[in-house]
Amino acid sequence: MTKKIYPVTGMSCAACAGSVESMVKSLEGVQSAVVNYANQQLQVEFDEKIIQPSAFKDAAIAIGYDLLINEDTAKEEQEEIHQTYLKTLTKNIQWATVLTVPLVVIAMFLENIPYANEIMLLLSTPVVFLFGRTFFINAIKQARHGKANMDSLVALSTGIAWLFSVFNTFFGDFWLSRGLMPHVYFEAAAVVILFIMLGKWLEENAKSNTSQAIKKLMGLQPKTVTLIRDGKELVQQIDQVKIGDEILVKSGEKIPVDGMVLRGSSYVDESMISGEPIAVAKAEGQQVFAGTINQKGSFVFKAQKVGSDTLLAQIIKMVQEAQGSKAPVQKLADKIAGIFVPTVLIIAVLTFLIWVIFGGANSVSQGVMAMVTVLVIACPCALGLATPTAIMVGVGKGAAQGILIKDAESLEQAKYVDAIILDKTGTITEGKPSVVAEKWFSENENLKSILKVLEKQSEHPLAEAVVQHLNVGKEFNVDLSDFESLTGKGAKANYKGESFYVGSHRLMADLGLQIAKAEIQSLNNNTHTLIYFASSKEILAVFAVADQIKINSKKAVSELQDLGIEVYMLTGDAEATAKSVAYEVGIQHYKYDVLPSDKADFVKQLQAAGKKVAMVGDGINDSQALAQADVSIAMGKGSDIAIDVAKITIISSDLEKIPQAIQLSKDTVKVIHQNLFWAFIYNIIGIPLAAGILYPFNGFLLNPMIAGAAMALSSVSVVSNSLRLKFIHQHQTQKVEKMENLKFNTNLKCSGCVAAIQPKMDQLANVTKWDVDLTQPVKVLTVEGENLNEQEIVDAIKSAGYTADKI
Repeated sequence: MTKKIYPVTGMSCAACAGSVESMVKSLEGVQSAVVNYANQQLQVEFDEKIIQPSAFKDAAIAIGYDLLINEDTAKEEQEEIHQTYLKTLTKNIQWATVLTVPLVVIAMFLENIPYANEIMLLLSTPVVFLFGRTFFINAIKQARHGKANMDSLVALSTGIAWLFSVFNTFFGDFWLSRGLMPHVYFEAAAVVILFIMLGKWLEENAKSNTSQAIKKLMGLQPKTVTLIRDGKELVQQIDQVKIGDEILVKSGEKIPVDGMVLRGSSYVDESMISGEPIAVAKAEGQQVFAGTINQKGSFVFKAQKVGSDTLLAQIIKMVQEAQGSKAPVQKLADKIAGIFVPTVLIIAVLTFLIWVIFGGANSVSQGVMAMVTVLVIACPCALGLATPTAIMVGVGKGAAQGILIKDAESLEQAKYVDAIILDKTGTITEGKPSVVAEKWFSENENLKSILKVLEKQSEHPLAEAVVQHLNVGKEFNVDLSDFESLTGKGAKANYKGESFYVGSHRLMADLGLQIAKAEIQSLNNNTHTLIYFASSKEILAVFAVADQIKINSKKAVSELQDLGIEVYMLTGDAEATAKSVAYEVGIQHYKYDVLPSDKADFVKQLQAAGKKVAMVGDGINDSQALAQADVSIAMGKGSDIAIDVAKITIISSDLEKIPQAIQLSKDTVKVIHQNLFWAFIYNIIGIPLAAGILYPFNGFLLNPMIAGAAMALSSVSVVSNSLRLKFIHQHQTQKVEKMENLKFNTNLKCSGCVAAIQPKMDQLANVTKWDVDLTQPVKVLTVEGENLNEQEIVDAIKSAGYTADKI
């Protein structure tokens, strides 16, 4: 199946979106189709072998709309059409205002001047049929296809009011001979048109604000790049860049594509992608991403991903798809919007008939006005905008904070999470394990090469730690065969007819191999993970691997617990390691010696107990549990499979983003419920009032002009309420932006050294976050906080027995 997004033109209300959606969905070869009225887009999943996009375009045209299917120009075409529409709308509002103001003055204060009705006819006609002509054109298009939308209601209401007034102007004697006054409502028809156009203008401007996040992301990529070819600098358009090209990035420039630094070094601001305000050091061999900003120095990098393959392009695509998707709560609103217009037409006709039968002296005149008012006040737009505008703002806000949400359902469901499962490695810990100690029980140097080749074929992060550790020293060429990954336990391979194994204590138990605790006493630290290397006969070596706990893991766990969420930790490690890590970060519930299938079973167990479960993971072994969970969250530096399966991705792998994502869900759902309440209550109260339900009791009849203003404002109020989401918890973001950070070169060597300085660093009052990058030859300490004291940090490191020099 292929999933594509196409802009739709010609839609004026939620009923239009429903018409296009149902039409496309009915086509053979289409698996799903969703039309978002808020961003005017169709998201369709289809089989290209059965149907082509031109068929969607034909289907839309058949019912009076259009689809822009040229992917290269569609976005620009839609923007151009939108800008042209806004310019025309603005001009129409201006001219309509010029004619409507004197029209209202005559109708309210000068109705007895000679030829008043004729003057009002002349003033109202261009307002209704020239400046408001789109309502009638669209209504006729809909009628031809046996459908009706908001334009149908506006055209009918203003057209009936205008025709009734024309009749009364030229054939007033018809009513006078029956003892009735021939009232005219030219001003009502004109004011309704003006108010609805004004409401549309306000709505369009408000809607454009809801999509600012995606526009901001699209604006991150530069238009031109500086290529290095034959030693010369050459400025080219971004679309000319190919994989393998060498690109020069100067200070202050945006990085155009994804790649790896070849020469030079700098600090790069990745906040627009990760949501983290601290600049990241970049040197030879490190990755850089499109849309990020080079702050200091210049460097040359090799393009590795270009065009739609860059991380930025993938983020934009994911945000677009999420903003275009529908939340479950929207289904009821869509059903109502689908039958809304026909229902209102029936109510309007019934209103007129009831007035004619029971209305007394001016029954026809009042019946016409009541019918017109019902047609004017009723609008499905507020219902259609209630959910998608909030989703667009929520998803956009998440993207700006480094939280990628794949669909509206995930954003809605996260609110209800009451149990969250955290994988240990790469989620609670840094996911950068390193070997801190080893013990060999054989002096055969060839075994190290066998182990290194065996671990190279494994995808587990602990395997990478062993490979890095074994990179030093003499190496022999070995050719392994029959490699097999033993899920949740380790791996095996054959060399010259003999089997070799590497993995956990569980694998050793399965092989019937054991070693005396005294033999590995020096390696056995509660926070270390032990990796065993063995033949089928004996254990050959044991490695102690340490993986530093993320600085903010404890705070993130505390914030989740403050939200009333039970936090669980699952790990394949032994009990001692699991208990130590859980205690350090404040987790009461943990499970150890867990296999990948056990993780999914544990999710099911919690679900069976009535829990709404979120699973957070970063590895291939988490994918089964991620798929089972109600809400799945992947850490962005994890495996591609985990990210593909998960519905929410934390780009920076910062655990504190998870409570932020859940809080964002709560805020978004709250706004959606507010929007739906006001959209429903507006119509539930407005339509009976417009029909004249209070007239028998107090003589109150709603003026069509007030009804028009109310209808226009209903949509604007819903969109404006959605925009409030942008500013909720804004103070927290501002606080983060005031943080400063310092960087120090240190003589730290491994995670054991980091563990040694941890008590000293944690005691510093102004430090909110610190981290040591162990992947580089020189270990760089990054410290974040407010009013940081450089000397205080240096002294803290020295007191632990190490050195630190500010960069």
